[in-house]
Amino acid sequence: MDFLTDLWKFLRERKKWWLLPMIVVLLLIGTLIVLAGGSAIAPFIYTLF
Repeated sequence: MDFLTDLWKFLRERKKWWLLPMIVVLLLIGTLIVLAGGSAIAPFIYTLF
């Protein structure tokens, strides 16, 4: 959790708000990859691409 608090402080102090959408998209893609790796949802995710 220290990483997230440090990241939030960095974004707030340096006014780097344009980084926030990129971080969110990367987290969503990572979550999608983890879910597609070994679950029953995998065939449905593969049809999206």
